[in-house]
Amino acid sequence: MDIDPDDVFRDDEDDPENDLLQDRQSSKELVVFLVDASPKMFNITCPGEDQDNTSHFHVAVSCIAQSLKVQIINRPYDEIAICFFNTREKKNLQDLNGVYVFNVAEREYLDSLTARFIKEFDRVEESFSKVIGSQYGIVPGSRDNSLYNAIWVAQALLRKGSAKTADKRILLLTNEDDPFGSIKGVTKLDMTRTTLQRAKDAQDLGIAIELLPLSRPNEEFNVSLFYADLIGLDGDELAQFMPLAGERFEDMNKQLRKRMFKKRRVRRISFMIPGGLSIELNTYALIRPSVPGKVTWLDSVTNLPLKAERSLICADTGAIVKEASKRFQTYKNKDITFTTDELSEIKRVSTGNLRLLGFKPLSCLKDYHNLKPSLFVCPSDEEVMGSTCIFIALYRSMIRLKRFAVAFYGSSSRPQLVALVAQEEIIDGGGQIEPPGMHIIYLPYSDDIRPIEELHADTSGVPLATEDQIQKAAALVKRVDLKDFSVCQFSNPALQSHYALVQAMALDEDEMPEIIDETLPDEEGMARPGIAKALEEFKICVYGENYEEEDEKANNVGKKRKQITEEAVNKASYYDWGKLADDGKLKDLTVQELKTYLTANKLTVAGKKEVLINRILTHMGK
Repeated sequence: MDIDPDDVFRDDEDDPENDLLQDRQSSKELVVFLVDASPKMFNITCPGEDQDNTSHFHVAVSCIAQSLKVQIINRPYDEIAICFFNTREKKNLQDLNGVYVFNVAEREYLDSLTARFIKEFDRVEESFSKVIGSQYGIVPGSRDNSLYNAIWVAQALLRKGSAKTADKRILLLTNEDDPFGSIKGVTKLDMTRTTLQRAKDAQDLGIAIELLPLSRPNEEFNVSLFYADLIGLDGDELAQFMPLAGERFEDMNKQLRKRMFKKRRVRRISFMIPGGLSIELNTYALIRPSVPGKVTWLDSVTNLPLKAERSLICADTGAIVKEASKRFQTYKNKDITFTTDELSEIKRVSTGNLRLLGFKPLSCLKDYHNLKPSLFVCPSDEEVMGSTCIFIALYRSMIRLKRFAVAFYGSSSRPQLVALVAQEEIIDGGGQIEPPGMHIIYLPYSDDIRPIEELHADTSGVPLATEDQIQKAAALVKRVDLKDFSVCQFSNPALQSHYALVQAMALDEDEMPEIIDETLPDEEGMARPGIAKALEEFKICVYGENYEEEDEKANNVGKKRKQITEEAVNKASYYDWGKLADDGKLKDLTVQELKTYLTANKLTVAGKKEVLINRILTHMGK
């Protein structure tokens, strides 16, 4: 039986209604990579003078491999398939020519990622020409249509799962902007029509088709020749897509990661407005904590995860006792009993809906009111028609009047006050930078607010900075200003090192991938003449011209050592070390207690317990 079947004592982190955990349960993603393997993809290209020559096929495979290594950590429950088209060999359930579905044993074609799958895909280029082979799948005089076959295979793989519970996508990587360019006449028109119809059929089933174009040297990828019709681009959408096609393909990895880790809906909530109105909103987590995965205990024989169970055993008979249906809480030396249903009901004080209370000026909302990362909400007409219309009316009015909405929202066990702040749409360079919508900002209750404590109520004895020191500090701050700063520039070095080690062990890599710690100071930048001069002027202004940093550090270290030694001498005086040594009871002391004697007598404290005891006995002459 489960330890807590009714979740009465569930931790907050395990709460299924926790917004940060809804991402996994609300929607997983099914992705099929379609990689063009025609001979043109293997032609050597030259992306730049400072880079080695490589091929578009190598770029595509490397980008996918890198994304899979990130995906298996960030979204291990998503399912991935990789299909090569324009291949010599065929391997697919439909037995169609020119399509090869890459896979490993004991894994379905579309399935969760495994370490073995990633390891084998890392080596796919080495044996590609021998095992799979490359050839043009659309040639004059033949009715074979490898692109049509590839979309058909991908659509068949994505049949599993409902469109409501899974996002289905096909990512197409190719450097051929006109796949039917070598064919003329009626045959070309017929093959183009059937391929576009096959793509439309997939899109009608809720499958999104996205194109990742690779431009050939000195020739841009012309998406309007064919693929604009296939993925449904026209007008402004086509104009916005064109700059992406013209980018140099060394940015492909960044583009692919953007598409693999797009924002996903956390949950769908009801927004209740006074007067009997209720609309539907989709919530998105813009920021969520990233932590190493939990440790899972495995059975030593079967290697399967262990499931924790609890049983109550009678101390007298050893028989299994039925778990008590009541629990208690002590109050004033009296046990107040509750049934499991009563405890569950006490915790459920909210329905989980968003209920509007009123509006306040934006000036009333302070920065320190934000308790945790906000959610972003947009309207949805999937189940409640008219939600978008009502939401837009509220949204525009809040922007015009410069007000925010106050609402009551939360899980069944943790209801909270929230502020809904409207965000205007930002468009730059023909593309959307920030979408229109509202942020849900979690507000504190009055109980959560703490008064400010004045540490120096009397400022008479507190040293104050001079005007010259303030000016020198301001000059230094201006010099080391981080221009265009964004938190997206910095990765957690501890987390990256953890995942790099896990990756190296899982994939049997000889060396751990190199981790760049972006949080380390920019020593080269700090050494620039302007910054070095401003820093030196500030130090002289504060400490004087005769200040020696090394001497100050040495003095501080000396004072600290003296303080530690004095504390150790004081603690060591509580023990009769001679008697403990004669009675052989030094081994009963802890390592920390033994180090107290060594520190007090200025001896080395390194080593195991036996080494420390021998060092003490030697010092005592025993």
